[in-house]
Amino acid sequence: MPSAIDTNMKFKFSILALLLEVAIIIMFSLYVGYDSSDHAQDALYPFFQDVHVMIFVGFGFLMTFLKKYGFSSVGINMLIAALGLQWGTLMQGFWHMKGEKIIINMKSMINADFSTAAALISFGALLGKTSPVQMLTLTILEITLFACNEYVVTEVLQATDVGASMTIHAFGAYFGLAVALVLYRSGLKNKHDNEESTYHSDIFAMIGTLFLWLFWPSFNSAIANDSGHRTIAIVNTYYSLAACTVVTFALSSLVDERGKFSMVLIQNATLAGGVAIGTCADMSIYPFAAMCIGSFAAIISVLGFKFLTPLMASKLHIQDTCGVHNLHGLPGILGGVAGIIATAVRNERRAAVQFTPLMQAAALGSTIVMALAGGSFTGSILKLPFLGQASDENCFDDSVYWEVPEEMNLPEIFTNNRDGRRSETMM
Repeated sequence: MPSAIDTNMKFKFSILALLLEVAIIIMFSLYVGYDSSDHAQDALYPFFQDVHVMIFVGFGFLMTFLKKYGFSSVGINMLIAALGLQWGTLMQGFWHMKGEKIIINMKSMINADFSTAAALISFGALLGKTSPVQMLTLTILEITLFACNEYVVTEVLQATDVGASMTIHAFGAYFGLAVALVLYRSGLKNKHDNEESTYHSDIFAMIGTLFLWLFWPSFNSAIANDSGHRTIAIVNTYYSLAACTVVTFALSSLVDERGKFSMVLIQNATLAGGVAIGTCADMSIYPFAAMCIGSFAAIISVLGFKFLTPLMASKLHIQDTCGVHNLHGLPGILGGVAGIIATAVRNERRAAVQFTPLMQAAALGSTIVMALAGGSFTGSILKLPFLGQASDENCFDDSVYWEVPEEMNLPEIFTNNRDGRRSETMM
């Protein structure tokens, strides 16, 4: 059973959450206004809804694979997203104020959702090992740094990253991994009993995968410069994901001793193509090149889950619960490299800005450095004992922070764990 110090969140969490919301409301009253003049923004509403579904449903259910952590996966995901989109509106808006106001429109709302995605990716690396207070703190700090890095990439370096392979995926992954390194728990060196999935928890996680897979073309195209480039981004993402999925299934069978599919790989590596194509999604690289990028993303993601994640846990002391390094980190770097190559091969220009390989490389480097430095700093803050971190024995358990009903008497197929299945691929 959880100890009293683990569950004593009544005042710490409530006071912090209410203070943050009051502060945000006050800042909105001072700085935020409508943009009702640009009716062309209305055309972006379907894209906003698709991205919104990805953030709240896709990311939430993707992390429900742990057998006793489903409430937290979906619930804390919702909390981070709800707080993050408000804070992201302010942090991004302060860099792009018109007069003395932050102007709200469909594009700014999409960007606010994007800012929460970085925090949710970091949450995946820390899943099951942090408290709600720690996650509120991380959300505020990470989104602040995310907005700074995004401004450097897009405005100072004038690099392109329409699908945010670098600014969201690589940033969120390496930020979370840096936090995980600082918060390393030697007591979790040997696999925790609750760090496993069940038949039905993996099905729920697959729901998240399917939502993300279906809506990823909207994610990569939502903030494209115009309708023409938006269509190119949709097409490139569509075929990158398709190729990535076929290669993932092939490699999943190949790396298994018995030639069977691994649900861990199908849930995660099939999405790597959407991550990797992001930076150059709106460039005329042709569908075959997008399919090649998706295929390479599948290869590095599958091999990362199979070989790199166990090595990082044992040698580098980085306990990456969801394997975000393999889904977001490595494919994010691949996307950044693809952007460097694409701008070297093709003459790409947006709104009188000429994209160059040098600036693309600088943007990738800036993102990784800021993510690692910011994650290390944030991890040192989250390590403070009064933030209510669960003890080692109570990790990966909803009952630490949630009222959990008694387990139903489910059929054996739904209650028996597949011993070692997730540990073979993720630990």
